[in-house]
Amino acid sequence: MIRPRKMKQIELTVLSRDVDQVIEFLGRRALLHLSEDEEAGGVVHALDTADYRHIQENLERIRTGAAYLGIKLPEEPEESSRLPGEAEEALTDKIITVIGILSNRENAEKGEKRKVEEALNEAKAFANLNAPFSDLDQLSYLTLRVGRLDPKRQNELRENLSDRAVIIPLGQGASGDGGDRVLAAASRKGRFALDSELKRLSFVPITIPEGYKGVPGELLSGLEVRLAGVEKELDKINAEKTQIRNEYGGTITSLAAAYLMASLVEQLKGKLRSTRSVYVLSGWVPSDAVPNLVEGLEKCTQGRVAIRTFNPDEVEEVKEGKTKVPVSLDHGSFVKGFEGVVFSYGAPLYGTIDPTPFVAFFFTILFGIMFGDLGQGLVLLLLGLLTGKRGLKILQGSRKYSVPLIAVGISSMVMGFLNGAVFTNEELLIAPTKAVTGFFMNLFGLSGEPPERILHLMPEKGSIEKLFYFFGFTIAVGVVLNSVGLLVNIVNQCTLKKYEKAFFSKTGMAGILLFWYALFIAVKILAGRRFTWLDLGGLLLPAFCIFFGPVIWRIISGKRPILEQGLMVFIMEGFVEILETASTYISNTVSFLRVGAFALSHAVLSFIVFTLSGMVTHLAGGPVFSVIIMIFGNAVIILLEGMIVAIQVVRLQYYEFFSKFFTETGVEFSPFRFRREAVTGRARNSK
Repeated sequence: MIRPRKMKQIELTVLSRDVDQVIEFLGRRALLHLSEDEEAGGVVHALDTADYRHIQENLERIRTGAAYLGIKLPEEPEESSRLPGEAEEALTDKIITVIGILSNRENAEKGEKRKVEEALNEAKAFANLNAPFSDLDQLSYLTLRVGRLDPKRQNELRENLSDRAVIIPLGQGASGDGGDRVLAAASRKGRFALDSELKRLSFVPITIPEGYKGVPGELLSGLEVRLAGVEKELDKINAEKTQIRNEYGGTITSLAAAYLMASLVEQLKGKLRSTRSVYVLSGWVPSDAVPNLVEGLEKCTQGRVAIRTFNPDEVEEVKEGKTKVPVSLDHGSFVKGFEGVVFSYGAPLYGTIDPTPFVAFFFTILFGIMFGDLGQGLVLLLLGLLTGKRGLKILQGSRKYSVPLIAVGISSMVMGFLNGAVFTNEELLIAPTKAVTGFFMNLFGLSGEPPERILHLMPEKGSIEKLFYFFGFTIAVGVVLNSVGLLVNIVNQCTLKKYEKAFFSKTGMAGILLFWYALFIAVKILAGRRFTWLDLGGLLLPAFCIFFGPVIWRIISGKRPILEQGLMVFIMEGFVEILETASTYISNTVSFLRVGAFALSHAVLSFIVFTLSGMVTHLAGGPVFSVIIMIFGNAVIILLEGMIVAIQVVRLQYYEFFSKFFTETGVEFSPFRFRREAVTGRARNSK
């Protein structure tokens, strides 16, 4: 389509009981571009609602649990997501409780492990110390107490001391009286708390033999056994964590996506106009999608929805210029691949000509001219296929570049066949080219030797004239591109009823006539014809319309005064406008010489790589280094020069084409949706 899709404003009045389902429906279909008033207000209100806070609390709980299990959560709702209900609430509580219990166990065991390791390291440090055990309390940062404690009270001791001490069971006493021996270890900082608790729980110290030096081995082995037990328990916890992750991983991901959807719904509800019983949504929808949207809404609410639609010219805000109608484009796969170039500059105004088809055509042609090589173009084509829908999964993130890569790859291959280059090799295509040119020479009854290549870009004897013709061709492409931009602007200004700009501006009818007649005179002089007074009149007439355009329009439209800013300002502005018009059209046309220059530089660089490869073959005495040079040289050309050529093509589109008619930008159609990628296929092409 050469114009954006027609749009309608739609207003929905929905009962409070149905608003969640309606928003879910709209978020899935991605067809409603919300009006500006609903985009701007009410966010704070949404964050203050109890429902929103509860949803955010559940989301945070799920994120914490997922982080503990090592599960990556989605950043947006999934295609199959549904708004959470009572069943999802109960399932969330169940899973988070299980994860919480396991997490607490793991934290407790890790704390116990840390304490045991610290005690063991301290004890080992004094194991071979040549000092009585009774003196160790005065020599280290470790406080050790060995004795008997009722096993029923050992857990109480652990709980009371928490992370301030380690309690290690050492087994029953030799007398068999049932009083289990324990080792209690604490830092000097926790010494008094340890002694106080031991005394309260009737701890009976064991007397270490007099003169015993170092730390008893039995105590060290007790700490090591305890450490092994803690590590075993941690291994068990890790196994349970893996089991929970395998059992609930998918469920946790689905729950997170469901609550993300619920969060978006609540945020939107906070922006809507509403009463206690109804909500009002308004926005823009493509006209061809309205019937299906209305049918779906009525089915979703069982008919409990009031719907009103308006054409853009029926909306007061649009007529007054306060609101712009969003622009939705409808293209096939080839043209659609170049929408990004247009929207990166700006969205066209609603109702004006859509420039994307022209961008797609000229981008492809210009890139091919500057990057002509059959082999290198094939690489770009393969990259386009690999990044496409059926390509490699690892490259799916670059899918939007698939179609442009395929298009420029094919155009580069065509140009490469014309100039006879395959991966910089200029000999492989000689035979096929002679066969093709010979066929057409026989077809038209021409005699002579078929040429080895159709297009000569490298400066050589006998080909300079053809090279100048090639540069003339690139300027001709620029003339066509500039002319299309001017024609687009004239049509757009007439559509917007801005007739002064359409007929009397430098980018209007007067400008294009001046541009075309100047080109006509240039071609005439190059052809050996003389400049005449009639030619002077042909130049002065459109220049006169540009100079006196504001005055002529004010006379036609009846506006007064005729000289709005005075005579001197009018004269100065007129001369500046004429000078700017002339300089702009000259620079815009000459700018396309860079197309020929880059094509020539590509040919020269390819020639250097090919020649260097041949020299290495003769000097090194083998093809290995030659192949390395060819691979490296082609890689540099494809990556570096390919990027430079792409930048130059975009620059030509921006400054030589868009500048003619993109004097005011519109608003891109951006419908409410749960999933960002949903817009790529549905939002602009849904019928």
